[in-house]
Amino acid sequence: MTTLEAIILGLVQGLTEFLPISSSGHLVLVEALFHIHKGNIIFEVFLHFGTFMAVVIAFRNDIRQMILACYRWVIHPASTKIQWQNDLHLRLAVFIIIGTVPAAILGLTFETYLESVFSEPFTVSLMLLLTGIILYFTRWTKIKHQRIKFIDSIFIGLAQAVAMLPGISRSGSTISMGMYLGLSKEEAARFSFLLALPAILGATVLKATALIQNPLPEGQLFNLIAATVVAFISGYFAILFLLELVRRGKFSWFAFYCLTVAIAGMVYFH
Repeated sequence: MTTLEAIILGLVQGLTEFLPISSSGHLVLVEALFHIHKGNIIFEVFLHFGTFMAVVIAFRNDIRQMILACYRWVIHPASTKIQWQNDLHLRLAVFIIIGTVPAAILGLTFETYLESVFSEPFTVSLMLLLTGIILYFTRWTKIKHQRIKFIDSIFIGLAQAVAMLPGISRSGSTISMGMYLGLSKEEAARFSFLLALPAILGATVLKATALIQNPLPEGQLFNLIAATVVAFISGYFAILFLLELVRRGKFSWFAFYCLTVAIAGMVYFH
């Protein structure tokens, strides 16, 4: 892999990991279209680390508050009921754990099968078409409550699990599900990005275990670092960009992009 190819894949990963247009789907299409091959699994580990750090930096305040809330609960377990009622960040941390469970179960059980069956460019294009439809209909959602609830975390977690299919956007499906459940656009987006942390970290750790059998390719260290930095920077700005569009009520605009790419992909790879 050349340095330019590594930078391209890092940029695609960073932008599409958080914009509701499917990172896995775009990586499949870009690799097929430009005949780029990632090769060693270590490349995926580095890219995931870059996007993980993008979320950490973008939501550092929420993450810090959740850590402090969990710490207070550990040292004062007797006041659990009061803390649960009064501490929004404690509830948020618990709901993130709950929302992570469906994707964790599906990922540990079926990830290899799903990637092998649904990684054909034409199939990915079909999934992108579905993503576009999901995004389009969010324009008619109504706000019913401002704060996430227990049942919301379960359904958003299920949406994240379905997004393991290449072409189904993780952020698109989780934010959309939150909006369909009646959450405000901002709360749905915030929970979606925070929910990405254990998902991305888990995927990174799982793939990192394969590094022992897949040593670093000779001469590829610079390319890996370059791709990671590009994924981090592009991912960070993609988060800020999406949050701004969500605040302006333009989240569904991404539907037109997904539908366009999906139709073009189905025509080209048919």
